[in-house]
Amino acid sequence: MTEAGLSGPALTSSNLRVLEESADTTTRQSPPPLPDQSTVASGEQGSHFSAGLSIDDDDGGDSALGDVDGRQSTQSVRASIYEYIEEHGRTFHRYKQGKYWLPNDELEQERLDLQHAIFTMRLDDRLGLAPIESPQSVLDVGTGTGIWAIDCAIKHPSANVVGTDLSPIQPEYVPPNCRFEIDDAEDEWVFSETFDYIHMRMMFHCFKDHQGVIRSALSHLRPGGYVEFQDWSCVLQSSDESIRGTPLERWSRLFVEAGGRLGRDMLAPKKFKQWLLDAGYVDVTETKLAVPGNPWPKGRENKRMGYLQMTNFLDGLHGSTMTLFTKGLGWPPEEVELFLIDMRNAIKNPSIHFYWTTYVVYGRKPPL
Repeated sequence: MTEAGLSGPALTSSNLRVLEESADTTTRQSPPPLPDQSTVASGEQGSHFSAGLSIDDDDGGDSALGDVDGRQSTQSVRASIYEYIEEHGRTFHRYKQGKYWLPNDELEQERLDLQHAIFTMRLDDRLGLAPIESPQSVLDVGTGTGIWAIDCAIKHPSANVVGTDLSPIQPEYVPPNCRFEIDDAEDEWVFSETFDYIHMRMMFHCFKDHQGVIRSALSHLRPGGYVEFQDWSCVLQSSDESIRGTPLERWSRLFVEAGGRLGRDMLAPKKFKQWLLDAGYVDVTETKLAVPGNPWPKGRENKRMGYLQMTNFLDGLHGSTMTLFTKGLGWPPEEVELFLIDMRNAIKNPSIHFYWTTYVVYGRKPPL
């Protein structure tokens, strides 16, 4: 094992990055916190780390952005093992119907690939931060389109990579060292193999029992192996007071409330570190990063990331909100649609300097 990280070169400094200072069980330190903001959701206060983003006061706004490419996706043959459920004009998985709230149609698949690009950009072209250089057996839980697992298999041709999901939306043709299975991570894990790296991304709203999943992962790691969570906090923050009183602030509060009524802890990312420690992992490390919500900050790379994340949010807004608000809050679909009009306008408003707090938390199974 080395400190080089999963996919190669060491991290470079970035004015978005919150530099980590140690690899012990305490939260890695960051620059002094921003002034407290109002509580947006129970248990989640304003930002407690420096986002490192500077507001672009240029009215032109896009001068540093240049010719930014939009969404990119690749065409591939998708497996069609199961029929899908249709609701609100979108399709959803049939296996364990209703457990995962987001759709699985082509629009969502393209969004998931865009989301992968944003995470990779935020991590400086790395697939993860756990200090494991040459994994031989990798599990990607909630693999979605399988793009992370495929990238991992390509970068580590000696590794066997398994991706699991509730939806069979992965490509038919993949690297020979990569395979996909339909599985629910909250069921009993029955893998015949153990892994030296288990990856979970954007799973904060997927489980009713995160701690059970964390224990299952521990039992299927080889001694010295790592589990890593990568998640965005759904409680949006701003670098100033510009988010207060906006639909974005209201959406954050309602999103947490709706998830709670459906038995999901929407504030799970900030608890991953403690849950890993409680389960018996060692060398637990939490890193917090910021992803701008639209192209409001200064700098070409920050603007590019903000543009991509704005597109990601807009594309995923209907799928994530409609199910939660109708089933969790009892809103009629028409009311949700009206609210989403205001949300889309707010997301695209560069005078609202909001960002997503990204949690990357990993821990190691104690060696024998």
